Amino acid sequence: MKTLWFQGKALPVIGGILVTLATLWLQFSDSPLLESIRQRMESLAYDFRLNATLAPGRNRPQDIVIVDIDEQSLAREGRWPWPRDKVALLTDRLFAAGAVVVGFDIVFSEEQENSAAVILDAVNSFADTSPSAREAISALVPRFDHDVRLAQSLHDRDVVLGYLFHNNAPHPVGMLPRPIAALSSDILSRLLVTKMESYTANLPLLQRAAGSAGFTATHLDPDGILRRSPLILRHGEALYASLALEMARLYYLLDDIGIETASLGGLTSVESITLGDIRIPTDHAGRVIIPYQGPAKSFPYYSATQVLEGTLKPGVLDNKLVLIGTSALGLSDLRSTPVQSAFPGVEVHANLLAGILANVFPAEPSWTAGVNVVTTLVVGLLLALLLPYVGPLTLLLITLAAMVTLVGSNLWFWHSQRLVLAISVPLLMVAVIATMNMAYGFFVEARRRDQLKNMFGQYVPPALVEEMSRQSDRYGFDGESRELTVLFADIRQFTTLSERLGPTELKQLLNLFFTHMTRIIFEKSGTIDKYVGDMIMAFWGAPVADPHHASHAIDAALAMLQKVEALKSEFRSVGLPEIEIGIGLNSGEMNVGDMGSEFRRAYTVLGDAVNLGSRIEGLTKFYGAKLLVGETTRQGQDDFVFRRLDRVRVKGKREAVTVFEPLCRSHEASESLLKELARHEQALDCYLGRDWDAAEHRFMELNAEQPQARIYQLYLERIASLKAQTLSEEWDGIYAATSK
Repeated sequence: MKTLWFQGKALPVIGGILVTLATLWLQFSDSPLLESIRQRMESLAYDFRLNATLAPGRNRPQDIVIVDIDEQSLAREGRWPWPRDKVALLTDRLFAAGAVVVGFDIVFSEEQENSAAVILDAVNSFADTSPSAREAISALVPRFDHDVRLAQSLHDRDVVLGYLFHNNAPHPVGMLPRPIAALSSDILSRLLVTKMESYTANLPLLQRAAGSAGFTATHLDPDGILRRSPLILRHGEALYASLALEMARLYYLLDDIGIETASLGGLTSVESITLGDIRIPTDHAGRVIIPYQGPAKSFPYYSATQVLEGTLKPGVLDNKLVLIGTSALGLSDLRSTPVQSAFPGVEVHANLLAGILANVFPAEPSWTAGVNVVTTLVVGLLLALLLPYVGPLTLLLITLAAMVTLVGSNLWFWHSQRLVLAISVPLLMVAVIATMNMAYGFFVEARRRDQLKNMFGQYVPPALVEEMSRQSDRYGFDGESRELTVLFADIRQFTTLSERLGPTELKQLLNLFFTHMTRIIFEKSGTIDKYVGDMIMAFWGAPVADPHHASHAIDAALAMLQKVEALKSEFRSVGLPEIEIGIGLNSGEMNVGDMGSEFRRAYTVLGDAVNLGSRIEGLTKFYGAKLLVGETTRQGQDDFVFRRLDRVRVKGKREAVTVFEPLCRSHEASESLLKELARHEQALDCYLGRDWDAAEHRFMELNAEQPQARIYQLYLERIASLKAQTLSEEWDGIYAATSK
């Protein structure tokens, strides 16, 4: 252990072992909350596994069909419920077409009204009705007793009626079929089969005629999905069979259904249900996992109206087990299943029946708990002892290999042996151990990065430090040429301010100013170049490439101006004077890199475009603007509103540049501002076209409305001077700046 502590691996090793033990506890904890979480996770894993391995028709017997009371049937035969004589006709024609067993996913719990009896009652209420009329109508009453007609159709045929068990209605309805087993109260008190308090069954007349019936109740998981279904349920002191189980019994011409049980701590659990030589493994309550063949319509469907009209192809029902149900939306027999959110309930019974006939059900034997324990221990301990000693890439590969192995073996047991083994909790364990080791490695690496940030973070933006530490091979301080945007910002009248303030107050003012401005520049992805006195120099587009460097720079400049306004009250509160700043931006090709001497170096930018940015900042005082940008910065920035100020040749430059004043984001511009800018453009056009009177008139109007905008007064002064001059034909309106 001392060696482990020395190597710094004890913490992740112990953590991995603790995660493994916690996983074992999670798998077998009796806590309702943990059991609910575990069950939900395994249900999702089961759904994924089922859908990933579906092979429609692989285990489906070819002798199960569904006669569907569908939308077509309702349109042709009338709304449901149909008259019982029509149901009788449907039954007759099914057996005439060769069906061997017919199961109804329908309950006939109420007597159907006899229309002849209703007429007879009405006639008897009239005193003047002749006896002969009464006798004639009385003779018709048996002919309109459709319940009797249906009972005659069911008699001496292998028909299984459906009925419902529930715990909601206080009083039973109808007549139950013969139970599969009658047990003593002592045995039933220990049997783990689900007990149902009440039922809604078929009319005694129909039940006696059919003889056989099976319940249609299913078992929803806590998430509302139908994955399991009981084959037997308990009512009173007897056990009853499901619709699918009862149909299989009739199909195999068996008199009895067998139940194998086992003692479990004073209780009796169901081990399996037998039909002759077929042994169906179940859970302790006699439930099975429904062996879905695929989405809806995985079984042959025939419309009920086809049967009634006799339009089925000959032979399609020969020796078939027929389930009668409905997929019509209005009849509300749709269930949410792992394979489809709206699945016909009748096809659930078809899947159960297919599983019984093929003797193929997914199973969770009691010994699978031992397999889950061994799997968790072996995989968890191996990862706990191995992952702390490997690098990030190897850790990722081992984690993926462990997950692939778990999933692959789980799918093999499912596909070849139909065994359901736990998968979600072991996968979660692998992910947690791997994440813990990755987090530990990142924590150690993060400490090194923090040291780097603490050393250089005051001078270099965090983005640069992050990129350098993550991808040092791609980023360096070597010089290169890039298109960037540079920003210069300084405090107006700083010399006067510095003369009024003592050293402490001046330091406090600059520190507050630089802190807030730097934060904004960093937030807008900028790089601080340097602080010179009261001036800040920053740039965008290096060292991390930024295709939107101009937009980010303008955003930062506008935010800086807003922050300066907000700082005025803060400065006043601590006894400092209010400040104003000027900002200049320019974009263009610049040289960027680590430059300096062997004694002191700096990551900075150089070039003509940089110098022009400094000159543009100097023009802010002349034009009375707080922010100016060059034409290359303005280009393509339609998300902002600009005021075109002038075409100017700055000192030290031959080429003139158009300068613009960014005012706000486009969506922030008021209608009055947009109108003012349009009038400003018209005035400029008149000025450049030498239409002095029109230009002067327009600028005078603008100056009267916006006296604080110095630009209008400048143009009025310039026009007055130009009107007194004789200009050459080459005059192009360029203003030559005489100061930096």
